[in-house]
Order: sequence, then C-alpha cells, then structure tokens
Amino acid sequence: MKALVTGAAGFIGSHLTAGLLDRGAEVVGLDCFTDYYPRPLKEANLGQSRSRPGFRFVEQRIQDADLRSLLDGVTHVFHLAAQAGVRKSWGRDFRIYTENNVEATQQLLEASVGLPLHRFVYASSSSVYGDNVSIPMRETALPQPVSPYGVTKLAGEQLCYLYHVNHRVPTSALRYFTVYGPRQRPDMAFNRFIRAALDGRPITLYGDGEQTRDFTFVADAVTATIAAGDRGVPGRAYNIGGGARVSMNQVLEIIGRVTGRLDVRREAAQKGDMRDTYADTTLARADLGFAPSVSLPEGIEAEYRWLSSTQVHG
Repeated sequence: MKALVTGAAGFIGSHLTAGLLDRGAEVVGLDCFTDYYPRPLKEANLGQSRSRPGFRFVEQRIQDADLRSLLDGVTHVFHLAAQAGVRKSWGRDFRIYTENNVEATQQLLEASVGLPLHRFVYASSSSVYGDNVSIPMRETALPQPVSPYGVTKLAGEQLCYLYHVNHRVPTSALRYFTVYGPRQRPDMAFNRFIRAALDGRPITLYGDGEQTRDFTFVADAVTATIAAGDRGVPGRAYNIGGGARVSMNQVLEIIGRVTGRLDVRREAAQKGDMRDTYADTTLARADLGFAPSVSLPEGIEAEYRWLSSTQVHG
C-alpha cells in the first residue's frame, strides 16, 4: 500500500499515519498547518512518524499542491484534511470552511479521476445529521446539518459520491462521532475539561449537560478508517461511533473520578451544537468488521495520562 494522508499532522490524521506505517505501508503525509490551533501541537503529533522509514511529509495546502505528482503510485487516499470546529464556522470565517472543506475536496477528487486507486476514504462527521433525525442515527436518514461546518462536510460527502458515480473514483465516507483520545484538539470538550482540572480551573459546560454524544476513541476510529481503505464499499457512507450514548453530565462524573477534581460552571448552549448523537454502526460492522473496543472510562483515562505527561496543557 502507498497512501496519501491529508491532514497528517492533525489529531486523527497523525494516529492514522502511524497506524499505516505500522502495517508496512508507504505514506505521503500532507498538511498545511492552518492556524486553528498552535503549530507546535501539530508538530508534536507528527514527531515520531517523521523519522520512520516509508514516511514523506509535504507541507502545503491541497489547493496549492501538485496533486498529480503527490498521487503518483498512490493506491489509497485518506482525506482527513479539513477546517475543524462547529462554533467557529459561522459568519466571516465560513469562507475558510468552504475553501478547505469543499474546494480542496473537489480538487483532490478531480486529481484522482482516472487513477488506479484501490480506495478513496473521506473523513466526514456526525455533524451532517443535524437534530431532525431519529436516534440511533442511520446512514439512510436525511442529513440536515445545523452548523455551517456540518454543511461543508456534507458537501464533501456529496462530491465524493458524484465522483464515484460519474468518474468511478472508489470513494467511501466515514461519519466520525465525536472522536477523542491522546492528541485531541485543544478546542474539543474532553481536552478542555481535563486541562482545566489539571490546572485547577473550573470546567465550563455549555448547555444543561443532558445533551448526549456517542464518543469514539481515536484508536477505534483509526481501525475503522484503515478497514474502509481495505474493504469499504465505494459510494457508501459509514457511521463510526463508540457504541454508547452518554450525557455530558455523565462524562463530567467520569472526568471527576479520573482527575480527582470537578468544578463545573454552566453557560448557555452554543449555536450549531447538536442536541444528541448516537450512531447505528450496523453497516460498518457488516462491511468493515468494525467493533469499538475502548470504553469511555478507559479512553478518558488514556487522554488524561497523555495530557498529564506532556506540556501541551500548560
């Protein structure tokens, strides 16, 4: 396997890169280090992979890269690069999301036309669903995202589908449900909560805490992603979830037990935040053999150990 991983310095992308190298794959990593969060954190994500044989890193935006050259000899594309974050996707920043999540995806797909790819795996999000779908969420539900970010991720999915139907690019999409674990982005809830506990600060929770999420440990997300590269059915989207629906209040109880601290301040819910998510992963189990293996307490403990042993929380 020769893989192109976009967003290779990101949270999931850096874990995926390491996982592919562990399998003996040759990996070309592409990342442009957007300023969404500090570059040193992303450099640390890539640290070990940079020195491993079989890995080559390219620092560039997809829109500016010589994609035909990057794709030369590539058998698998794992497209994880994106402008992340629901809350920042409103207003004047929306253009950043359309450029990095929609235009970049279209250009990568266009460059893939006619190439002998085995799979093109697109990282999507549970944000595509919105609030007007039944729980658990199934891939057959009508997506109605409630954030600009979700709109751009759904647009990327639709681009993948149309390039599959019209140009036979073997695309499949993975709808990740709230991935967490070591290297998680600093704006994400678990990272913020655990850092606050480590630093002796109160935890800020938006909403009443009864909103629920299906949390997916990063190692399980990577396993599913590699499996999609092996045997994902072109043209399909797959839910990738952790297997349990948990309220944010329950999450805080677990974090309190793990860290020994729990000082919570509550603020109003944020626009674009979905009320509930819970994945029906029947299709991923059938096609990909996907079965999450890390429980929420185990995963939170792993993220706590990572944040405790690094300087990233300081």
